[in-house]
Amino acid sequence: MLPSVTAIRYVTPLREGGSLPGLVEAADLGTYVVKFRGAGQGPKALAAEVITGELARSLGLPVPDLVVVDVDPVIGRSEPDQEVQELLKASGGANLGMDFLPGAIGFDPVAHHVEPGLASRVLWLDAFTENVDRSWRNPNLLMWHGDLWLIDHGATLYFHHNWPRAAANVHRAYPAGDHVLRQYATGLPEADAALAPQVTPALLTEVLAKVPGEWLTASDFTDPAEARAAYVRHLLARLDGRSAWLPQVAAA
Repeated sequence: MLPSVTAIRYVTPLREGGSLPGLVEAADLGTYVVKFRGAGQGPKALAAEVITGELARSLGLPVPDLVVVDVDPVIGRSEPDQEVQELLKASGGANLGMDFLPGAIGFDPVAHHVEPGLASRVLWLDAFTENVDRSWRNPNLLMWHGDLWLIDHGATLYFHHNWPRAAANVHRAYPAGDHVLRQYATGLPEADAALAPQVTPALLTEVLAKVPGEWLTASDFTDPAEARAAYVRHLLARLDGRSAWLPQVAAA
């Protein structure tokens, strides 16, 4: 399971995100960008954040630390924005926090260069997890102390929004032509050779164990273990079937 912290102060909303994440101070003296379970995307977006974020971390890609943030809606009493108050009221309990990177700036594909090996590994991960939210319009990448960091994976794992059809979409193509790092990602075969063998049943089981069960049973499943097993099966099937989607990524 992810580490758990308790929110003690809601600092400010971050309106760049459609789900209205907020900057929150916690009892461990940390400051986190929190995505709330009461937002429109719901717990599935939080589950996707953990699964893809922790998978990326396990594969050696740079992702800020993730935690479960326990929120008491009372922290929003002094917030003047009615929309934020309503969001906090709907988000009591476990929410997702990402370590705040002070001074980080958004990735600019014109101003920042990414080493081909790293770009290829990021593109491989995004194709594998069907990340539809890493375009030049919305990179979801930060530059911090000169290094690239991956953030905002709530739009990955598109299949879990329609579990009855998930198995039929294992080989679904990935629209790589719009990917913000596509121009740098010249080493996809090497990225595949390095990353695919690491995505084992054991690794995926370990990653799924970090997702709070209540996020997995908010819809579709009543048993967290059943949900975790379904995610593992689907991701392994997509990995095994990558000969159907990886060549399209490379050719984009």
